[in-house]
Amino acid sequence: MQSSSAVAGTAGAPPVPQVAAHFASLEVQNHAARLGMWLFLATEILLFAGLFVCYACYRFLFPDAFAAASRELDLVMGTINTLVLITSSFTAAMAVHYAKEGQNKKVVTMFVLTILMAAGFLVIKYFEYAHKIHVGQLPGPHYHYEGIQLPGVSMYFTIYFLSTGLHAFHVIVGMIVLAWVTTKAMRNEFSYRNYTAVELGSMYWHLVDLVWIFLFPMLYLV
Repeated sequence: MQSSSAVAGTAGAPPVPQVAAHFASLEVQNHAARLGMWLFLATEILLFAGLFVCYACYRFLFPDAFAAASRELDLVMGTINTLVLITSSFTAAMAVHYAKEGQNKKVVTMFVLTILMAAGFLVIKYFEYAHKIHVGQLPGPHYHYEGIQLPGVSMYFTIYFLSTGLHAFHVIVGMIVLAWVTTKAMRNEFSYRNYTAVELGSMYWHLVDLVWIFLFPMLYLV
């Protein structure tokens, strides 16, 4: 067993990572953590894939309604949100880079910037939602927008709110995860030997960005 001083590390230095009893080494433990995250991300992709298939089926059934409804979305807001998320993925990736070098203060800076951009994304999405609720572009039987009265248009907004709402939920979860990792970086816990938590948090955030990269053209451009 490692002594408590070995685990805590010297004053001001990152603590030495502990290896669980059922792992042969730290490398094996980190590999298992990454594999677990990849499997989790795969299930998340399958979740959104179901929505993509649903969109494709209904667009085939109601092509005119879906084309007209997509033109009702705010392309400017959608584009800004896309740029915001792409930039946030860059800062999340830089956090991993700095964690490998043991520069925990820069890890904190990068993740704080990522969280702020995530908050900005949600604010923009709030204004989009507020406008659609105001004019009646609501899902299912609640749709009462007078501008488009075509069969299937309410289904478009059902898929829109379901997919973007689910994505927004993942954004919130990602912010919580990154905030937790940020607190660990503030305690100077990461180094070249121990940065897996930063890497896994960044991987989850890249998933959030990747899903939006598919949602944006599907809902706003196609």
